[in-house]
Amino acid sequence: MVFKKMLGAFGVGGPSVDTVLSNPNTRPGLSLGGQVNLTGGSHDVAIDHVTVGLVTRVEQENAGGEYDAFVEFHRAQVAGGLHLREGQHLSLPFQVPVPWETPVTSVYGQHLHGMTMGLRTEVAVRGAVDKGDLDPVYVHPLPVQERILEAFGSLGFQFKGADLERGHISGLHQSLPFYQEIEYFPAPRYAHTVNEVELTFVTNEHGVDVVLEFDKRGGFLFGGHDTYGRYHAAHADADRMDWAAQVDDWVRQALEQHHSRHTGHGYGQPAYGQPTHAYGTPGGYPPPVYGHAAYGQGGGHYKEEYHHERRGPGMGAVAAGVVGGAALGFAGGMIADEVFDSFGDDEDGGDEG
Repeated sequence: MVFKKMLGAFGVGGPSVDTVLSNPNTRPGLSLGGQVNLTGGSHDVAIDHVTVGLVTRVEQENAGGEYDAFVEFHRAQVAGGLHLREGQHLSLPFQVPVPWETPVTSVYGQHLHGMTMGLRTEVAVRGAVDKGDLDPVYVHPLPVQERILEAFGSLGFQFKGADLERGHISGLHQSLPFYQEIEYFPAPRYAHTVNEVELTFVTNEHGVDVVLEFDKRGGFLFGGHDTYGRYHAAHADADRMDWAAQVDDWVRQALEQHHSRHTGHGYGQPAYGQPTHAYGTPGGYPPPVYGHAAYGQGGGHYKEEYHHERRGPGMGAVAAGVVGGAALGFAGGMIADEVFDSFGDDEDGGDEG
């Protein structure tokens, strides 16, 4: 699939830019490829650099409350030190690595409500910088992420929404200044104790740390509060586990551990935050290769926000479509691609590196 969009002009008679993505679909740890096409205007210009950057919206906080900021979180230079002559055409190819922690925006070809992602082209003509417009990018889950999402749907959790929160999760290494929260209404079996479940993936080349946050219902003796659990899944185990059983076990561990701390009555379950089964241990399975990257094994549980800032059908093969989304608990929680139409309206006000 080729996505093509005019990105802007640099004044009367200035050059124009046309960025073409070879495929706007990708996954964490892979790359985006394409080319930036420059066409000279009515006079010669010097171009200091041409760069492309991944941008998204992140929820932040300040003294006035919450707001969405337009954040560039990864950038790559396409070219530098160019002289573009009058009417000249230049095609500049590029490959942009997609960070492992890049949030998921699409599942089974359906866009996650609340998520936007784009690739912005920036051309610095001598004396001025034009940040241009945006090409939408669709980030599909890695196989192990997709299996976990499938498990939530099969257990009866219903997708509510997704967003990005600025901050870090205690005890985990993060390269990006934000994390994704995928929100669910609880499965019927947990609806009497839980209002909402938030799922966060923190991914690297070895595997995925899975953080679960439960908004607990208040009881007769104590009010509502949050409960956390943290677990690990190796990329190698995407097709080696009963993920519905594993996710159900994670949920029970977190809730039962919390219950035992508050009542003094344990359930004989291992403490939440500890990996279970062999896939979370150094003696786990050997790493296979997927998507040109080797996968291996790996192994606090609360989220910190900055107070003053505070193998699936993806990749174009989306035959499951809405049916697959419904099976995963995403029915009614998707939005059409037109969500991108308003993305970038406040580009000048909230851009960050």
